[in-house]
Amino acid sequence: MKQICILIPTYNEQEALPYLYERLNRITNQLTNYAFTFLFVNDGSTDGTLTTIKKLKQQDYRVRFVNLSRNYGKEIAMIAGFDHVCADATILLDADLQDPPEIIVQMLEYWEYGYEDVYAKRISRKGETWFKKMVFQKIL
Repeated sequence: MKQICILIPTYNEQEALPYLYERLNRITNQLTNYAFTFLFVNDGSTDGTLTTIKKLKQQDYRVRFVNLSRNYGKEIAMIAGFDHVCADATILLDADLQDPPEIIVQMLEYWEYGYEDVYAKRISRKGETWFKKMVFQKIL
């Protein structure tokens, strides 16, 4: 069985984590051809993020975590997570649910097809101001 690690950098995500976990759990329970690990990297959160992760770990053996001593930023948190991954594939996912965890199904399909790197690109920016949309349009 192929091992898949879902790597999730977190910073002050106490409110979002239960919803994220619920969706991840639903998706991964349907993908029975894989063994999943949820690796949370707590990037020096000042809210109850670490406590929430520890509670999830108590109820699900697939949950693991790395706790950084302070906030280093998302990129450093990702690198710290990569240092702890032991899997056939790693899926990087934001904790705030801006990107749907359900995309994991398609990402794994592309990976199984033979792609080594699979990226998702947001096609819609719902709920954001016209100014922010305009700025991102010019950047991209």
